[in-house]
Amino acid sequence: MSIFKRLFSIGKAEANSALDKLEDPIKMTEQGIRDLKVDLDKALQSLAEIKALSIRARNDSNTYQAKAKDYENKAIALLRKVENGEMESSEADRLAGEALNKKKENEALMNQAKADKEKFDGNIDSMDSKIKRLRQQISQYENELKTLKARVKVSSATKNINKQMAQIDSSSTVSLLERMKDKVAEEEALAESYGDIANESRSLDEEIDRALEDSGSASEDLAALKAKMGLNKDANPEGEGEAKDPQ
Repeated sequence: MSIFKRLFSIGKAEANSALDKLEDPIKMTEQGIRDLKVDLDKALQSLAEIKALSIRARNDSNTYQAKAKDYENKAIALLRKVENGEMESSEADRLAGEALNKKKENEALMNQAKADKEKFDGNIDSMDSKIKRLRQQISQYENELKTLKARVKVSSATKNINKQMAQIDSSSTVSLLERMKDKVAEEEALAESYGDIANESRSLDEEIDRALEDSGSASEDLAALKAKMGLNKDANPEGEGEAKDPQ
């Protein structure tokens, strides 16, 4: 109970200060709840014992009341024997008097048992009220503990993220990106260089064959163009003379 008086009864500023000094507020709170549950179990046990005493006092009261009534009936029966001539008056009076004394004793015990029962019932009402409040406190603290745990998780995650963000150096990040760009440009230039070397490493035969293929294609294209322009006649004078010789 003392832990929760310290944790939940002090002011807001003092509570924050006290929690900051605790090594683990959640564990301390959980231990406080466990202590309250132990107190609750003890209170329930005490309540059961007091109820048992109340039941016992009620039963004793009923028993003493029955005995008192029985002694009264016996005294009446003894006096009737005198009326019926079945017993000496003096003896009947003596025994009837003793029976009435027993009746008074049992009535006194009955009244004491009733008083005890009333006292026990008052204790039961008081104990039951305290148990209800204790249960409410435990339920309230358990709910607050759940909320506290959730808040701790959120605050811890937020703190870690903010810490990571705070540790990020923008200048070093930009420098890293620039180095990565330089590395990529270097790799691209190296790839292009290897491509040029590969082209230069072709064999002489491959160059000759390619030159012949290109020249052949060019000669054919040139002949076709000349034929289209009628330049073949100038290029062949003998053929032109034969064409002009009359038959």
